[in-house]
Amino acid sequence: MTSSVPLRPFGKGLVWAPTGSEASAFDKMTIAEMGISERSLMECAGRSAAHILQEMFPRGDVAVVLGSGNNGGDGLVLARTLQAWGRKTRLFIPGKFPRMSGLDHGWHLQIDETEFSFGNVSVIVDAILGTGVKGKPRQKQAEAIRAINHSGCPVFSLDIPSGLDGDTGRSRGAVVSADVTVAFGWPKLGSLLKEGRTKSGRLIATEIGFPPASQANFSAAIATPHWAMRTRPTRRDDSHKNTVGSLLLVAGQAGMAGAAVLSAKAALRGGLGQIRIVSDSSNRGIIQSTVPEAIFLASDYPEQITNAVDKSDAIAIGPGLGCSAENGRLLDLICGCPGDIPLVLDADGLNMATKGMGPTIEEWTSKREVLLTPHLGEMVRISGVTSHDIDSDRLGVTKSFAEATGATVLLKGLPSMVVPPKGTALLDSMGSSDLAAAGMGDLLTGFAGALLAQGLKPVCTGALSLYMVGRAAANTGLGPSLIPTDILPKLAEVWQEEGSGETDLDLPFVVFDQDVPR
Repeated sequence: MTSSVPLRPFGKGLVWAPTGSEASAFDKMTIAEMGISERSLMECAGRSAAHILQEMFPRGDVAVVLGSGNNGGDGLVLARTLQAWGRKTRLFIPGKFPRMSGLDHGWHLQIDETEFSFGNVSVIVDAILGTGVKGKPRQKQAEAIRAINHSGCPVFSLDIPSGLDGDTGRSRGAVVSADVTVAFGWPKLGSLLKEGRTKSGRLIATEIGFPPASQANFSAAIATPHWAMRTRPTRRDDSHKNTVGSLLLVAGQAGMAGAAVLSAKAALRGGLGQIRIVSDSSNRGIIQSTVPEAIFLASDYPEQITNAVDKSDAIAIGPGLGCSAENGRLLDLICGCPGDIPLVLDADGLNMATKGMGPTIEEWTSKREVLLTPHLGEMVRISGVTSHDIDSDRLGVTKSFAEATGATVLLKGLPSMVVPPKGTALLDSMGSSDLAAAGMGDLLTGFAGALLAQGLKPVCTGALSLYMVGRAAANTGLGPSLIPTDILPKLAEVWQEEGSGETDLDLPFVVFDQDVPR
């Protein structure tokens, strides 16, 4: 059985998410080395945006606010194209006319260079500032941005909302609040991060003639449905419980059996062959009655635990564990066991690593691959940087910490991202505010542990866990009333889904289409 909830976002293949700086560098490389002219790219960008605007806003006059750079050139091509199709367009220019001449192709376009009075237009196109602009919008540009935001009209931004930093997603003063943003080539990282995500509205990306990109060009990509379908672990026909992953879950202090139960059930829904749960002895009855599939091990039996480590393909530590000297010794015991079994470290596992109770993060990573799963507050504690620093440059700060510790970091937020010490970061495309409930992190840790145990690398483990849990949450249709246990039965549906996602834009050059965040 599959869900009736539309599969979103739509994405063709691997969808890159370059920073504004990376996108500008790729533009220049394309022009200099591939023989593709700047004018050709503008023509493709403007016409593709015109097609999308015509499909989404098919009637009424169109106002186009043009900057003087390449973004304005894209807007001029769009305006000319719509005029040629019979749409009345009005140009508003907060500064100089776009520098590239001849893009109007002789079409007469009504120009208002001074006043930002949009009247009864059906949509306003924001083509003021692109990804290559640094610093705050100039006075006239800022006036235009404020007029756009106060117009009450739908706003259609080209490449990125004007005033938004393409690298960090932070505003540079006045910034356009778009209903739709059409990005050229790929969505820009700044449009996907925090404030940038909310300012971008519905985010669409189009193919405009760029050559193929690679990890060498861009540092981040998006975990789309298409990516998830290709990444999910598969089973051979002759599989049995000992060949599809064994997880050791260390979770639940006295009175916190629920965290261990949630995590264990999610792990079993993650395709795991078998699970052993190390928990406080007082939790035995609850765990064994609610998760009969699990083997229970009391945390005060070190010999049993070392034997369990030897039989496991991955370890998950943290849900409801609590911070204590006893647990510190337990984690020292596990860390000191022979072998290089990969690890998910969450919640109190992270807290203990920063309090000098048990192994440090660096001690964990010295022997094995490690996936850390902090929320913002935990990231502040383990990294020593401020929340402001993280919010100002989520990818950069997280990347620096991953490189320094050797751990892969799953930083929760808008969006959650998975950042390895080396290689491509993956951004979540499924998260929503519906997941803001106690116990969701426990569930995610268990699912991630299951994927690690089945042989996935930490970066793919983290991103696929976010995707599967987020998609299962969406499939419940419960919105803000969602609780973690609602997600568990829906995970089976997600395992069975296929496809690249859905879009109502029947245009072959659309490569990505994501709804407004919730």
